[in-house]
Amino acid sequence: MTKENLATKYNPKEFEDKTYKMWMEKNHFNAQVDPDKEPYTIDLPPPNITGQLHMGHALDQTLQDILIRWKRMQGYATLWLPGTDHASIATEVKVVEKIQKEEGKSKEEIGREEFLKRAWDWKEVYGNRITEQMKKLGSSCDWDRERFTMDQ
Repeated sequence: MTKENLATKYNPKEFEDKTYKMWMEKNHFNAQVDPDKEPYTIDLPPPNITGQLHMGHALDQTLQDILIRWKRMQGYATLWLPGTDHASIATEVKVVEKIQKEEGKSKEEIGREEFLKRAWDWKEVYGNRITEQMKKLGSSCDWDRERFTMDQ
């Protein structure tokens, strides 16, 4: 690459998405049991599904990512286990607010089964948003092992 064809401005969209996709396709973050290597694991303190990541998450996850990548480079068998937390009471508040705002109803008016359906719908939107935001940060979690606190 010469100075003449080097971009003058950094465009993360051109580079970061493509690089992360390649890492995922090549399973660079997938943990493997290797009896010849010492294991090193980080169990991600799961962000809850009540919204989206904030600066505290970004800081905490960046530090965890540094540790897990450092241990990978040192030859450890690493696993950074990702997940999200249902945050039951906080999520209930968010879902109740949404129902009230959009439909003018209470959770009692829609009934238990319909409320649970709405809570799971909320999880699909916000749980996925959080994991996608983590991927945008470049988090090197083993996404094939992702868990949710309400999983079997």
